[in-house]
Amino acid sequence: MSCEHLICAACAGPVEQARCPVCRAARAQVHHHGFAGLPPAAVAAILALATLALLLLAGHWLAAGAFAG
Repeated sequence: MSCEHLICAACAGPVEQARCPVCRAARAQVHHHGFAGLPPAAVAAILALATLALLLLAGHWLAAGAFAG
């Protein structure tokens, strides 16, 4: 989402210029990013994939250990 066409209700200026505290808060909310500048959905997807990979790897190690001995 972009804030270039949003108009502030408090100062009637463009939100992208962040003239007043209300504009600055709205601009920060629109441009909020998660960890390392990534969107929160991307961070969640990366964490889910890492968890899945660890679970698969742990299952492989357990299966290999159960039949080794």
